[in-house]
Amino acid sequence: MTLLSGMRVVESSAFVAVPLAGMTLAQMGADVIRVDRLQGGMDAGRWPLAPSGQSLFWAGLNKGKRSIAVDYRHPEGRALVQRLVTAPGPDAGLFLTNLPAQGWLDPDTLAQFRDDMVSITLTGDRHGRPQVDYTVNPALGVPDMTGPEGHDDPVAHALPAWDLIAGNLCVSTLLAAERHRLRTGQGQFATLSLKDVAAATMGHLGMLGDAALNGQDRAKSGNSLYGAYGQDFICANGRRIMVIGLTSRQWRKLIDVTGTKAAMDALSKAHGQSLEDEGARWKMRQHITRALNPWFAVRSSATVGALFDEAGLTWSEFRTVTEALAHDPDLGPDNPMFSMLDQPGIGRHLAPGFPATFETVQRAPAAPAPQLGAHTEEVLGDVMGLCDTEIASLFDTGIVRAAKPVQTKSAA
Repeated sequence: MTLLSGMRVVESSAFVAVPLAGMTLAQMGADVIRVDRLQGGMDAGRWPLAPSGQSLFWAGLNKGKRSIAVDYRHPEGRALVQRLVTAPGPDAGLFLTNLPAQGWLDPDTLAQFRDDMVSITLTGDRHGRPQVDYTVNPALGVPDMTGPEGHDDPVAHALPAWDLIAGNLCVSTLLAAERHRLRTGQGQFATLSLKDVAAATMGHLGMLGDAALNGQDRAKSGNSLYGAYGQDFICANGRRIMVIGLTSRQWRKLIDVTGTKAAMDALSKAHGQSLEDEGARWKMRQHITRALNPWFAVRSSATVGALFDEAGLTWSEFRTVTEALAHDPDLGPDNPMFSMLDQPGIGRHLAPGFPATFETVQRAPAAPAPQLGAHTEEVLGDVMGLCDTEIASLFDTGIVRAAKPVQTKSAA
């Protein structure tokens, strides 16, 4: 038994947010059926790639799903997808998508087949225009506050934050709509947009209010923790560490370990501000950093780390992803979230399951992403109830396709 045992979700998607939503539901036990074109999804070959040339991006975001490949161009193929999306059952009739609304999959059409249909659609913006993180961020001013202090150009970043938040909001929206249906019998067609998710998040964090009420843009501050004290330092062995002095406890521990109380008291007196106040620490961050730099400059990162761990400080060492995989036990088999996964076409490698642990439900290990069309026959038969003759006809006419055999390479 899993948390979402019996729930069936049909997904038609590309890119990050909705595939992430479907994978999250699958890792909690839902039966997530991914519907793709015969040639595969738009992101089936997206980087990064494994040594075999298969997409690690696609495999990572589609773990644990089933796959059916259908020719959308053919009327019979479209009717087949409609039938799958609106299949009967108290735990079915759940649809996730971020692809442009087609007449045959729009809410009004789906409601004709099932009046308690739950459909969640993610758009780029509220007008239906396409957007991705790399366009939403510039529109909302995020790159202008990102990057080294004094750097004039806007700086994008590698993490698709709004996609990740939007994906999990798709999960929340679907589960809320499904709970509403269980209580009332009513279906729900919900729409959210990537840009609205970003704008709402920035509003929640006070960024929009700051610009509106204070009339000024937040300047770039490099690796400094905005509004309090947190800074990176280079140690004697050339390694860089980040330490946080956000709370009063963190700040006092940092000063105790580095033996810089007298220097900080002198700073407070000279500037007429108490460094017990996190806002004052932010304003005086450059002075604080200059006072702390000599302490780090004569100690190795290992020595600093040991002292910080003993004091219970919040800190980390800067690493590349390769270094993190080699040295961080949280990115390995010691962490029960990870398990070894045999992914067809890619090989055997460590993969994450669902991050949360539940008291009464055992966490399932990561399951492989499906090959395109791997479950076409079983979905047609077991889910949709088609007979062998009907299934054979669909294959013979090219309306559907099964998976092609793949060769798997072992991954280091």
